[in-house]
Amino acid sequence: MTNKTLARAWPLALLVALTVVAGAARAQVAPRAEEVGRYAGLLAASHRGDLGQVKKLLNEGANLNARDDFGRTAVHIAAHARQRDALRALARAGANLELLENDRYDAVTIASVADDEETLRLLLALGASAKLTTSRYDGTALIAAAHLGHDGVVRQLIAAGAPLDHVNNLHWTALIEAIVLGNGGVRHQQVVQALLAAGASTRLTDREGNTPLALAKARGYAAMISLLEKAGAR
Repeated sequence: MTNKTLARAWPLALLVALTVVAGAARAQVAPRAEEVGRYAGLLAASHRGDLGQVKKLLNEGANLNARDDFGRTAVHIAAHARQRDALRALARAGANLELLENDRYDAVTIASVADDEETLRLLLALGASAKLTTSRYDGTALIAAAHLGHDGVVRQLIAAGAPLDHVNNLHWTALIEAIVLGNGGVRHQQVVQALLAAGASTRLTDREGNTPLALAKARGYAAMISLLEKAGAR
C-alpha cells in the first residue's frame, strides 16, 4: 500500500479503533450495584470475599458454575472484585476457570483488562489458560492487554503461552493493536518491545494490508518505529 493510499484509509481505521475502545470499556464493567444486590449464596459470598461462607457453601455442594443474569459465574465475580482467596477456594473445589460470560470474557481476560497483575498471576498459577479466544472481537487476553498498554500483564501472558499472532475479527494482532489502539507512550512501547522479543510477527498486516511498521509510521510513533526496524520489520 502506498503512503497516499494509507493516508486515505487511516481515518476509517481510526474510526474503527475508537469504536473498539468504547466497546471494550463497556464489556469490562463489573457487576453493577443492583446486580450485586440480587446475588445470593456462592455469588454473593464470592463478591464479598467471605472465605468462610464460600467454603461452607462449597462443602454443602453449591453449584460451582452457577451464573448470574449476565452469565457471570462466581469465578468471574471474584475476579472482577479482586477476591483472590475466594478465587483460590473456588478453583481448588473444581470451578471451571475458563467459562465465558455473555460478552465472552473469561476470568483471565477480566484480570488482564483491569491491569490486575496479582489476580492474573493467581489465575495462571491455578491452571487458567492464557490461550482462549475471548470477547465479541474473537480476540485474546493478550490482544486486550496490548491494546490497553498493560505491559506487565502482557509479559505474564506471553510467559504463559498466549498465542502471539492470533488475528481477531478486526484482522488485528496484539502487535497491531498496541500500535493502532495505543497512545505511543512508554507502556505501549514496552508492550511492543515484549511482543517483538517473544517473536511476534512483524509481517502480518491489517485488513488493508498495512504492516505494523507502516501503522506506526502513520501514527508518528518514533520509538515504536525504532523498535520495529531493529526487529527487522518492513
